[in-house]
Amino acid sequence: MDKVMGGRILVSACLLGRPVRYDGSARTTRHPALAQWQRDGRLISICPEVTAGFSIPRPPAEIAGGRSGEAVLTGAARVVEATGKDVTAAYIAGAHAALALAREHDCRFALLTEGSPSCGSGFVHDGTFAGRRQAGAGVTAALLRRHGIEVYAETGIDALAARLA
Repeated sequence: MDKVMGGRILVSACLLGRPVRYDGSARTTRHPALAQWQRDGRLISICPEVTAGFSIPRPPAEIAGGRSGEAVLTGAARVVEATGKDVTAAYIAGAHAALALAREHDCRFALLTEGSPSCGSGFVHDGTFAGRRQAGAGVTAALLRRHGIEVYAETGIDALAARLA
């Protein structure tokens, strides 16, 4: 089977209806392509934060200082909880676990939750916990891209489907 046509897709567990987000909710995404990929067994599900050992629920976290996941990976930024606790190491560990899972299953694509300090691919929050967004990627999205995995947000399912067609 052609790797692009038949490849597996790493996907944020919350998009598949699993209540793993920081507040114990899911971000269930309904789309015909996603449903078909699930029926075909092409989806490899992960929540990098839960994999890294975070509880559900957990305090919200953001990348501090208006930075992005790439800066976290280079050591130039931190991920902090609203409580002020530095959780950078766990976010990096979760990102590496996601990368390992993607490699294990030969995932060349990822469909991740926008806005998350792990999974955001186009924007993350600015680190002030005031609900403000900024352009950038989360730690997991940045690491996956660094290793050649194409990352899409849940709003980009049509673009991912076109890429796979």
